[in-house]
Amino acid sequence: MGMNAGGCQPLGLLLRVHLKLHIGHIMPDIIRKAPIMHDIRTIRENPAAFDAALARRGIAGLSAQVLALDESRRARILAAELAQAEQNKASKDVGAAKAAGNDVEFERLRALVADKKAEIARLNDEAKAQDAALTDLLLTVPNLPYDDVPTGTDEHGNVEIRRHGAARNFSFAPKEHYDIKAVAAQMDFATAAKLSGARFVVLTGATARVHRALAQFMLDTHVDDHGLSETITPVLVRPEMMYGTGQLPKFGEDSYETTNGWWLIPTAEVTLTNMVNGDTVDEATLPRRYVAHTNCFRSEAGSAGRDTAGMLRQHQFEKVEMVSITTPDQSEAEHKRMTECAQNILEKLGLAYRTMVLCTGDMGAGARRTHDLEVWLPGQNTYREISSVSTCGDYQARRMNARFKPKSGARICTHPERLRPCRRAHPDRGAGKRPERGWVRHLARRFAPLSGRQNNDQCRWAAYLRSNRGAQA
Repeated sequence: MGMNAGGCQPLGLLLRVHLKLHIGHIMPDIIRKAPIMHDIRTIRENPAAFDAALARRGIAGLSAQVLALDESRRARILAAELAQAEQNKASKDVGAAKAAGNDVEFERLRALVADKKAEIARLNDEAKAQDAALTDLLLTVPNLPYDDVPTGTDEHGNVEIRRHGAARNFSFAPKEHYDIKAVAAQMDFATAAKLSGARFVVLTGATARVHRALAQFMLDTHVDDHGLSETITPVLVRPEMMYGTGQLPKFGEDSYETTNGWWLIPTAEVTLTNMVNGDTVDEATLPRRYVAHTNCFRSEAGSAGRDTAGMLRQHQFEKVEMVSITTPDQSEAEHKRMTECAQNILEKLGLAYRTMVLCTGDMGAGARRTHDLEVWLPGQNTYREISSVSTCGDYQARRMNARFKPKSGARICTHPERLRPCRRAHPDRGAGKRPERGWVRHLARRFAPLSGRQNNDQCRWAAYLRSNRGAQA
């Protein structure tokens, strides 16, 4: 794990983000002052390893370009420091020349001081420009995959590491969630279009109740069984928070910005992870494990004509998100733990699924390793991704300048760990996957009685569907 300036070692993040400069989006100055998301000293010391890691993602080597900007920036900083030293010396000599009555030397030194002042200002401006160019370049560079991540170009290179349950056999042709009559009557896209336009939905009756019940079930499971802390956060954030977790600049076109510069969150990842933005926390308080159920907002730019049936690619949707903030040495164990938390949700709901390790070509740009949980969809006769659990090393911690103070007293940079847990009724970002989520799975499988804990809403919904099987089949 590389060290950043000041001897700080950034924290580990469970995260999936894909970074790419959004053309036309102006980066706030506060972002330019933040630590760079790649350790520049590691690139200097081993540029070949940096390029080899990018090659596994199908990206041409960038170390030469990165190091050229870095060297240019450092050279100007050094030159400015030398010029400052010369200016300081000349300033002291001016007084001596004046006192000695040496007018010629006095005028020469005074002119030298003015020249050095102008030179320092020019070099500082050039160094600042080089620093901005370096930051802009590294914002487009994805995270480096771990060595154990399979190399591949797309989803065909993903590797299955676990399978739970078997696909159910039916005596009839399974239907999609939007084709089940009892549900379709309570899933009103026409009224939503009148209210808000396309890609919205109004849920009523038992469909709205199971929607709420599943969110409550996930929250209760994560809090009571998994030890997470339930958190309620804003859905409007400052732009630096979006940069902190990587939604900006890549997701600029896919998110909504208000007229006063706030952004509607596309996921509670933004608020939960940024709770440590700019902070130095005590190691004794780590790991910090959060869960939140929030409304999320995405413009779905560029998705016209794709996945138009049912509750897919909605502009407004709800999601349950888990985020863990931990130390570097806890990162691997936390990734495994959070994967198990997400798997436990699916197992309690009685869903057949498989766990996949994404290959380098299918993994989000912010991740170092990603586990996808794919649920069997009878209506589509295939597995579809419903949950992603990713570890991103120090990628986001550097963007947020998040640090922790270890018990030994040294100051070390933090590793936020973020997870994308089981979510409902919305496609995931990245990897080109557009699955249905949450309760949609249960409708597709005829909502057999749930295993594990159930609340009254879930039991009523199961009874409701069982009483309407003739209409569904």
